[in-house]
Amino acid sequence: MKLLKLSLAAALAVTLVHAEESSDLSISANVAAVSNYVWRGMTQTNDSPAIQGGFDLGYKGFYAGVWGSNVDFGATSTTSMEADIYVGYSAEMGAFSYDIGAIEYMYPNEAEGDNFAEAYLGLGYDLGVVSLGAKYSLGMKTNQLDATDEWEVSVSAPLPAEVTFDATYGAYDTYGSFYSAGLSRSYGKFSLSVAYTGFQADAADSDQNNFVASISTEF
Repeated sequence: MKLLKLSLAAALAVTLVHAEESSDLSISANVAAVSNYVWRGMTQTNDSPAIQGGFDLGYKGFYAGVWGSNVDFGATSTTSMEADIYVGYSAEMGAFSYDIGAIEYMYPNEAEGDNFAEAYLGLGYDLGVVSLGAKYSLGMKTNQLDATDEWEVSVSAPLPAEVTFDATYGAYDTYGSFYSAGLSRSYGKFSLSVAYTGFQADAADSDQNNFVASISTEF
């Protein structure tokens, strides 16, 4: 049975950046409040709010960071937090861009075997009127979890009235496929967005649909 879930998300994201103009080193921090943490089309908080934040360090294209969020996987899970750590390198060559790195997803207080990692490669191309993207994540077996790969393609295009359209479609190995489509617009220091996300599960009775609205700011 297909479940329809309506989640009005109110997100507040704050990004703090410190970097001297004469230095290639950048240090940044980010924090967000979201009404529903949706990842690859699936809610990670049982359709409940989340507080998220992280720190990033960059140097001449190389980067490393940590990120965390509260999670809720239901009565069968003992964890209430996700903590990620990642490293990578990204660069642009004209209209072409790429990003290669690795990330580990960790869940404190959960069984150690539930932690997992991925290596990823992202490619982008800016056509001017539209930007295209593709990403492949290679699952790496961690403890008791089998490797699970993921791929996705995305498109971003500016619309009239300073509105931006973004859409993504992908598949998460044995779990299912996911998609999202949304609009965003900046008003001064604030950015407003609305999006519809969906997940079509390989298993029966596990489909998800979410409507998400958010407000964010950065400085």
